Amino acid sequence: MFYFLSEFDAQFSILNVFRYITFRTGAATVTALFFVFLFGRPIIRALKVRQGRGQPIREDGPESHLLTKIGTPTMGGLLILAGLSFSTLLWANLSNPYVWIVLGVTLGFGMVGLYDDYLKVTKTSHKGFGGKARLAIESLIAATASIMVMRIGLEPTFTTSLTFPFIKGFLVDLGIFFVPFAVLVMVGAGNAVNLTDGLDGLAIVPVMIAAASFGMIAYLSGNEVFSDYLQIHFVRGTGEIAVICGAVLGAGLGFLWFNAPPAAIFMGDTGSLALGGMLGAIAVATKHEIVLAIIGGIFVAEALSVIIQVVVFKTTGKRVFLMAPIHHHFEKMGWTEPQVVIRFWIIAVVLAIMGLSTLKLR
Repeated sequence: MFYFLSEFDAQFSILNVFRYITFRTGAATVTALFFVFLFGRPIIRALKVRQGRGQPIREDGPESHLLTKIGTPTMGGLLILAGLSFSTLLWANLSNPYVWIVLGVTLGFGMVGLYDDYLKVTKTSHKGFGGKARLAIESLIAATASIMVMRIGLEPTFTTSLTFPFIKGFLVDLGIFFVPFAVLVMVGAGNAVNLTDGLDGLAIVPVMIAAASFGMIAYLSGNEVFSDYLQIHFVRGTGEIAVICGAVLGAGLGFLWFNAPPAAIFMGDTGSLALGGMLGAIAVATKHEIVLAIIGGIFVAEALSVIIQVVVFKTTGKRVFLMAPIHHHFEKMGWTEPQVVIRFWIIAVVLAIMGLSTLKLR
């Protein structure tokens, strides 16, 4: 919204500042942060009253969870989504199609997660939306977004191509298979973050780290001068995505204030599915899908631990991990919840540095 004030910079030169993505990204971060601070407590109180006993806790999980987490309200993702949406609409260039694509995937996945959380609370069960139906809706949202990305791309062959870190000139044109590949990235990212969201603060900080990293990637990929210097692929228009990443960072910081142990509210599927889908959509838009697997390595490990556990157990009747997702495995080994969370944060930072290093190593 404020971006359009830059059109009057001839009359008021100070308004030219609204043209700069860096300024608007910083402003989006601060706006989202204060939005969540301002409305966080009233929303948490309202959700706690409506939900009664809060989010159902897995009975087969660590015993400490049944004692410390029962009664904590869920759907905290509503707070994050409200903050990042308000901030994005305020500071982003709303004529940029990438803004609407990423925001659409974020809110679409968020609505799926919201319905899932609603079913869990009303049925008093940790089982919510049916898996197949949920995946089908997520896939439909992701497919729509990927088709839109294809249509706004200036170079059809490049738009449907898979790029690789470290090698600038090597492209694999996926053609019509770009859509299912993009769907896999978005749906996979959404559900991977969802699996990670099992301890207080465990998911939101790696999400913020990944969002900050992809904010930088989006800004550099969308800038012809910087992309040429770094020898990364230039994708016109994606720089505006940095504003959304800034909004996520601010909303995430605000949410962490309330989600720090002991959490006053859980993100729930409302937030985890939305934020994961958002990261997947940004990776697809900026042509950094493989880099997402590096920066989001924590989410990849969490998802793989579940897949490996299920496959091995069904095949051999034995378990690879004491409990999946893998963060519960470490709890069963004797790590305290803060130890698991903080150590995973450290790993997330290291992975982000590794992912960002690929921008120059070409």
